Amino acid sequence: MTGVTPDPSSQDHGEPAAGLGLARALRRARWAIAWERAWPHLARLLSVAGLFLAASWAGLWLELPATGRAVALAAFVLLALAAVVPAVRFRWPTSEEGLSRLDRSAGLRHRPVTALADTVATRDPVALALWQAQRARTLASLKRIRAGLPSPRLPMHDRWALRALVVVLMVVTYIAAGGERTERVAAAFDLNGMLTPANVRVDAWVAPPPYTGKPPVILSATNKDAGLSDTALPVPAGSTLIVRSSGGSLDVAVSGGVTEKAPVDNAPEGTNERHFTIATDGTAHVRAPSGQPKWTFNAIPDRAPAISLAKHPERQARGLLQLSYRMEDDYGVTEAHAVFSARTGASAKNGVTARPLFDPPQFALVLPNARPRSGIGQTVKDLSESPYAGADVTLTLSARDDAGNEGHSEPFDLRLPERVFTKPLARALIEQRRILALDANQSTQVHTALDALLIAPEVFTPKVGEYLGLYSVTKQLEEARIDAQLREVVGNLWALAVSIEDGNITDVDKALRAAQDALKEALERGASDEEIKKLTENLRAALDKYLKQLAEQMRDNPQQLARPLDRNTRVMSQRDLDNMIERMERLS
Repeated sequence: MTGVTPDPSSQDHGEPAAGLGLARALRRARWAIAWERAWPHLARLLSVAGLFLAASWAGLWLELPATGRAVALAAFVLLALAAVVPAVRFRWPTSEEGLSRLDRSAGLRHRPVTALADTVATRDPVALALWQAQRARTLASLKRIRAGLPSPRLPMHDRWALRALVVVLMVVTYIAAGGERTERVAAAFDLNGMLTPANVRVDAWVAPPPYTGKPPVILSATNKDAGLSDTALPVPAGSTLIVRSSGGSLDVAVSGGVTEKAPVDNAPEGTNERHFTIATDGTAHVRAPSGQPKWTFNAIPDRAPAISLAKHPERQARGLLQLSYRMEDDYGVTEAHAVFSARTGASAKNGVTARPLFDPPQFALVLPNARPRSGIGQTVKDLSESPYAGADVTLTLSARDDAGNEGHSEPFDLRLPERVFTKPLARALIEQRRILALDANQSTQVHTALDALLIAPEVFTPKVGEYLGLYSVTKQLEEARIDAQLREVVGNLWALAVSIEDGNITDVDKALRAAQDALKEALERGASDEEIKKLTENLRAALDKYLKQLAEQMRDNPQQLARPLDRNTRVMSQRDLDNMIERMERLS
């Protein structure tokens, strides 16, 4: 034998050793040795990188000034170099080292793998015979050549298991950083502000939302002002943080619920300005120019308005509804509404879901004053013409503020007040109108009821006009096929019932109500004295015309004097009405 280990890849692949994959096993063995030598160096470098990421995600760079960031970054660079320097001793494994590893993996004495890789230099037949016998015996003892898995023995290089601590820190800080991971890492390389120009002024203030009525909060006036860097500053949620620099670059790092937004106006000439919205708790730190404080903000959320009924809804004369309610909000209520909905269980009949033709009524509520923070308001609304008048509904009050927050009252079940009709035919028409309006599926039954009223005109409709009106509405309902046509029938039923009940006074009554509503709206919006005076005169004229028409109707129909009055009706004389209008003029 030569005593020199040849390259196994040059061996004759037809030999039995080739079946054991000696060349392939040797390559794996050399790679395994290379990994065992390189991994400790790589682990040190990765530990430094992991420590850098953990420090970044923990917010270290956001806390340090520009100079501190530069020093800390240089320290990490030195640590990385210290971890890499030992790698200069790295050597690629030789074939002899690979064969030795294979011999150890075989677990046999006398280096069987190395023996297979050896060659014989003599041509002596006896020596060749001995050589072949030795190879045969070695092959018989080897079933498979394995390189084995790498074993870097990392604990020998890191006896304190600091690598595990780095992994734990990375996991914890990764979760804590949330969506700011990239920004926090990038902050390590932001070295703006290391050299602050002379005579640089930084001003910062918080502007609360205008609707709060709160003044701006000045955070700093000069570079030397540390402001409120150590305490949390309570500010209304939605406030705007404005930072302005008179020279040099302006770098502001924010976190939490503080986010940057585009400024509404251009900054004054020669200055840099940045705007931020404080939605929730967060911090802001002016990193450049250096030497600026860090502010912590405690965002006080805008609570939703609270609204509730001050007392139960009351029925007023002629079917009016009076609502009294209590409302409050931290910065003031801007609008309020009353919303009605069909009561659950009252909209189904015979197991069939009702199909209403109209939405339940809803209307705006009168506020106690402009933007009330607390107070009791009252609204009187005429819902007598609503198809839901006399129906069981659920009332919910809602209030909204400038921030868009909306509060609701507890639902309240009630029966909407309705106008009292004394004439039997008018009452019957109003009842059928309500049935049809609240459930279009009942159109056939309503048509049957209306048609029955036409059977005996001398009993139900002795007047020709009433008979013709009822006949026209009944025919219209019979021909109605879509909801729009049914809604028209509902409107005609109301007009017919009012005409039967009031006679010719209906138009005058509408004019009076229109004058009342116009004057009420003008008073609520604070109209000028001239406009209010004109509307008051219109109301007086409409009231005079109404009283004259009513007197004529009473003279032509004396039986109406026997009509029972509504228990909520107040009796007023002409003098009382004149005095009331005069007081309104003086108060306006």
